Amino acid sequence: MKVPRRVTVVEVGPRDGLQNEAVTLSVDDRALLCERLLEAGLRVVEVGAFVSPERVPQMADSDEVFQRVARRPDARLPMLVPNRKGFERARESDVREIAVFTAASETFNRKNINASIDESFARFAEFAPEAHKAGMWVRGYVSTCFGCPYEGAVDPGRVVDVARRLVEETGCHEVSIGDTIGVGVPSQVEDVIGRLAAAIPMEQLAVHFHDTRGTALANVLAALQMGVATVDSSAGGLGGCPYAPGASGNLATEDLLYMLHGMGIETGVDLKKVAAASRALAARLGHPLPSRYLQSAGGV
Repeated sequence: MKVPRRVTVVEVGPRDGLQNEAVTLSVDDRALLCERLLEAGLRVVEVGAFVSPERVPQMADSDEVFQRVARRPDARLPMLVPNRKGFERARESDVREIAVFTAASETFNRKNINASIDESFARFAEFAPEAHKAGMWVRGYVSTCFGCPYEGAVDPGRVVDVARRLVEETGCHEVSIGDTIGVGVPSQVEDVIGRLAAAIPMEQLAVHFHDTRGTALANVLAALQMGVATVDSSAGGLGGCPYAPGASGNLATEDLLYMLHGMGIETGVDLKKVAAASRALAARLGHPLPSRYLQSAGGV
């Protein structure tokens, strides 16, 4: 089996993991979560999002959270920005890495950000050139790449087109291909990644799977075999999207690490320390987390 010798794990728990929680954690709790994840060896931790607190109250005061997290020379702390206003807040906070997001489904994009796909690119054009001029790293997310809660099946050609535009028009250094509602299966992953590889360098691709139907790890393995070496995951398996009915948690970081380490793939991350961070998070949220590793005897 040909897979990468080393995989970069992008931790999205503090942002994507918490955005759908009923409980809104304090700035201190969110900063402490980020610190614990960084101490575990994760070197890319998405700290929060500069979005409207009315729409996503769980991400309120993300600028304060970012300021509380200690800078490490070998760590990256991306922040999600939906528009120019969010970018300005990121720049004021001295953020060095931002992420933008759109979708492969027109209907989902309108439900999620009240804009068409073309309109989302027009928004990016309002600030992406300044981000590049300032030396910021720019990541792009593409949602609903394997299925949409409103439109059903999504044409892989649309995924390729949106991802290509993120690289060519927006100048994204990396594009994360998302299975927002967890409907994808390995054969779809092979198809989509194979098409993307013909349009975008493999080193610029990442994958982002939700485990709604239990296929996330199988999909990761398919992506690894295609040459993808960057995988998004969420501590404890938290996550979901307020605008994607039926979407449950992201792939759990613990479950991903258990598989990768068992296969002899290097990550530089301490699984037990991530599990400890997730257990502390569960106590603050007041409910168990979905991670299978945490639920097993090995996770105790």
